Amino acid sequence: MNSINCYCCSNKTFDTCCESFILGTKKPETCLELMRSRYSAYATQNADYLLATTIISKRKYHSKPEILDWATSNTWLKLEIISFSETKVDFKAYYLDAHKKQNIHHEFSNFKLENGFWFYVDGEV
Repeated sequence: MNSINCYCCSNKTFDTCCESFILGTKKPETCLELMRSRYSAYATQNADYLLATTIISKRKYHSKPEILDWATSNTWLKLEIISFSETKVDFKAYYLDAHKKQNIHHEFSNFKLENGFWFYVDGEV
């Protein structure tokens, strides 16, 4: 069992929070769970999960090497959920870039439920 705190700042352990989503043993039931698990996927550098949870019509705009580069070139520090609704999440992701400069990625993300699965559609920075 992995008893480290979850990367998504849920106050749960990784193995009881986002890990099961990333491993595919459980599916997120809300867009907020998907958002949190996607942040944890960046922190754990799991580009496959990030691509798989992007809506199919938008996957052509993302590549595994680009996702992996973004995930690995940054040190992910903290996720802050500002607000959320049934299909939208306003969040701030805090990270250190390759030069160890602190940054904040603030995004309003849109999600869609299709065939029982939540997908990331797009976001406004």
